[in-house]
Amino acid sequence: MPETDAKLHDLFIIGGGINGCGIARDAAGRGLSVALAEMNDLASGTSSGSTKLFHGGLRYLEYFEFRLVREALIEREVLLRAMPHISWPKRFVLPYHPDMRFEGQTPTSKLLGIFMPWMKGRRPAWLIRLGLFLYDNLGGRKILPGTETLSLQGTPEGAPLEPRFEKAFEYSDCWVEDSRLVVLNARDAEARGAEIHTRTKVVATERHADHWRIETQEADTGTRRSFRAKMLVNAGGPWVAELLTGTLRLNVPDTVRLVRGSHIVVPKLYDHDKCYFFQGTDGRIIFAIPYETDFTLIGTTDAEHPDPSQKPECTPEERDYLLAFANQYFKQDITAEDVVWTYSGVRPLYDDGASSATAATRDYTLKTDAAAGAPVLNVFGGKITTYRRLAESALAQIGAQLPVGAGPWTAGVALPGGDFPVDGVEELIAQLRAAYPFLSARWATRLIRAYGRDAWEVLGDAKTEAELGEGFGATLTAREVRWLMTREYARQAEDVVWRRSKLGLRMSAEEIATLDRWMQAARRTLPQSAA
Repeated sequence: MPETDAKLHDLFIIGGGINGCGIARDAAGRGLSVALAEMNDLASGTSSGSTKLFHGGLRYLEYFEFRLVREALIEREVLLRAMPHISWPKRFVLPYHPDMRFEGQTPTSKLLGIFMPWMKGRRPAWLIRLGLFLYDNLGGRKILPGTETLSLQGTPEGAPLEPRFEKAFEYSDCWVEDSRLVVLNARDAEARGAEIHTRTKVVATERHADHWRIETQEADTGTRRSFRAKMLVNAGGPWVAELLTGTLRLNVPDTVRLVRGSHIVVPKLYDHDKCYFFQGTDGRIIFAIPYETDFTLIGTTDAEHPDPSQKPECTPEERDYLLAFANQYFKQDITAEDVVWTYSGVRPLYDDGASSATAATRDYTLKTDAAAGAPVLNVFGGKITTYRRLAESALAQIGAQLPVGAGPWTAGVALPGGDFPVDGVEELIAQLRAAYPFLSARWATRLIRAYGRDAWEVLGDAKTEAELGEGFGATLTAREVRWLMTREYARQAEDVVWRRSKLGLRMSAEEIATLDRWMQAARRTLPQSAA
């Protein structure tokens, strides 16, 4: 028999992506006892495979998703204030050309086809400007600057583009380090009393009238353990439907549509720090975004991905699609040989019967099932931008099943390391370099952007670089890795160089292998807790 957790938790959450960790943080902060199990590393699925944006979703206006866009636009600034180390404003340049077209089945394109058939699916400039006016004003913008019209002739923004693009619109959205967002939510949840169990798979559940019994298995040791909880939250992301019909054995009609979004990373294509929003002749859009100082990120695709157990990877066809799309805009063509890294994420969208992957709703859907015993909340869909609001909505449904004394509290409450002003990053970098004079500007910037005020705890009492211990490459040292293992749940090199950071772009395979061997040896002596 597995070891039994005698404690009766209020909530047991399956899934350590942004939705699961966001719900855990909110619930723990309201005094509920919470346990969370993630079968892999935190953010190992969808939540580390995004385009790294807190954005309203400009193109969703074409689908009349006004509630979703408004909620996301409001959230951009709420989130920006709570995590200025891992999120910051970006300006997006949208070049205009008369050939830009709608995706054929959007409500807007259908209306335009009826009333302006001579446009033949093209996006007129006045309609784009109207959309940007709504984008500027739907969310009560206070921090981010509004839309401007730009000339692309003789300007830095126009320099990397083909000369046929003469004007552009420029608007605001925000960057976010997506996988760090997940880890910081988990850390804060644990600091407020939640239990976070990574690499722990839920292998069986048993539903009783007043509680769930959940059996888990630890991936590294095979140790089995049994939990009890008054309510279950299925935040399995791409596996939500599989959990419903398999592990939870529920007979419900709801399901998800798995849509793969792939991205490519190439050496830096231009010198300024703005992003590009490119519209294609097929009606789709992609972004080109400055990435990790020396690179440009290009994405994303929309492709059906029917099997959640199949690891999402950027296919050669998707890579070539993104290259061809970007080459319609950039003067200097990029080729497959320029691609230094690719990644993909599977978006578990609620299956609303849309005709295409692009048209499927990005909104979230929460369904509570309490008909046959202890309640379970199933989480479908959602965007990283609205994760906090999703958690609040989840707690409203949980509150209908369990006593939840406190109300919403997370708006504006800083995540670990983020308790400083939105415009305070440069000052914090200067303070860190003053405290640790051996840091280069680039090294200090990386640490502040990853850890914020926690950077001082990461470096501790070190007076020299040598006192940080073994160096693994790209400014990663043993002291930082120990922090990531004891405070941020990292167990393998992959966790460190591709999720807690993107240092894998700068480290060799040999350096990463050395790091992994060091971590496996260190695990025998280091505590595995973020508390």
